[in-house]
Amino acid sequence: MPETNNQPTGLERVLAYVDAHQQQFIDRLLAYVAQPSISAHGIGIRETADSLYSYLQDLGMETQLLEGTGWPFVYGRHKQLPQAPTALLYGHYDVQPPDPLDAWLSPPFEPEIRDGRIWGRGVGDNKGQHLAQLLAIESWLAVTGGLPCNVIVLLEGEEEIGSPHISDCVRAHRALLADADLVITADGPVHESGQPCIKFGPRGIASFELRVTHAQRDFHSGNWGGVAPNPIWTLVHLLATMKNSQGVITIDGFYDNVAPLSELEREALDALPVNVAAVMAGAGLARLDDPQERPFFDRLAAWPTFTVNGFHSGYGGPGTKTVLPHQATVKCDMRLIENQRVDEILDKVEAHVSQHAPEVEVIRQGGMEPSRTPLDSPFTRPLQQAFRAAQGTDPLLIPAMGGSLPDYAWTKILGVHSFTTPYANHDEANHAPNENLEVERFIAGIRTGAAVLAHLGEEG
Repeated sequence: MPETNNQPTGLERVLAYVDAHQQQFIDRLLAYVAQPSISAHGIGIRETADSLYSYLQDLGMETQLLEGTGWPFVYGRHKQLPQAPTALLYGHYDVQPPDPLDAWLSPPFEPEIRDGRIWGRGVGDNKGQHLAQLLAIESWLAVTGGLPCNVIVLLEGEEEIGSPHISDCVRAHRALLADADLVITADGPVHESGQPCIKFGPRGIASFELRVTHAQRDFHSGNWGGVAPNPIWTLVHLLATMKNSQGVITIDGFYDNVAPLSELEREALDALPVNVAAVMAGAGLARLDDPQERPFFDRLAAWPTFTVNGFHSGYGGPGTKTVLPHQATVKCDMRLIENQRVDEILDKVEAHVSQHAPEVEVIRQGGMEPSRTPLDSPFTRPLQQAFRAAQGTDPLLIPAMGGSLPDYAWTKILGVHSFTTPYANHDEANHAPNENLEVERFIAGIRTGAAVLAHLGEEG
């Protein structure tokens, strides 16, 4: 029977428990952030995985370390209700390198509380957010001795290096994951307005280099200019054939498989609040990228991109050096929209380069497939109800986020709906010095995680 305030049974008591144990939970997060776990450097990963394994065991879960080629996945399972849905809670315990260290106001692995925020590497991305999910589980078990729905926990140690082994893990351990009905990832920032949100998928990414070598060495620009071809100009001319001045990517067939927005997605994007002038002022922008008429959130959710990340060649030091370089490299990424595929796009890039500049080598550097869950998923309503119960407000619905997460592992391999429910503040500075998480948002994340389990359990 529901409680007198129409909350699911037990939720009111669990939320009260969370509120009463705030300081204990904050102290737990401080200790977790103080444990380095840098996947790019291999620092502290095994120790952190072992610690999480022990914690899930202490919660009474069936627990395993899923070993493979890379760092282990930490797996936990609490399944006692045959008629209830099973939520897979995904997160990652690895963090970005803290460099540059001299830009931090406090040491990155000695977390501090200042101005209502916890400061430290990984506090927002992603330790504070998946710890909030785990503390929600812990709170339910402490108050009621059980969970209102079934839960699988999967924590990755390689997300910050591109999740290179997640698809292998999901396929190899499908039997452990196959009964998941949905996946929930607590990651990323809330909407820039500060309002909570539910994101229904990320864009994908395809990364590559364009490299050209015209000679065995650099030349004197007077003695060889007009004789030896300049690799910088070769790449400049090639890039001009790949995207025009109106912002259109001109690679043949590039847009062929872009999934159009549904009517619900169109409505959701139009409903997102934004002050474009303020965004531009805050970023120091004089204009947005072309095409100018494209709506702001369409740029992040509905359209793929082609970004030149870096151009490397010749002399870039002080003064002048009249050199004609012999080699040039451009590093690029493309953010992909649902129904585009990494291999498909990289094949089209290679075909374009072969036609327009066959001297240029395309070096594939991998990628991540896009993913999108429909807004009319049967799990959307209980997630909305959970946010309302825990935070007192309705979440914004965002059809697709601008960045990339390994969401495809759930929607395309497991074949289930997947949702991202961010708990971090919009200015969390993840991947940058002085990463931070507002204390109130951390506690709200625990409350929301607890409410999500309750409302999913009510769905049956």
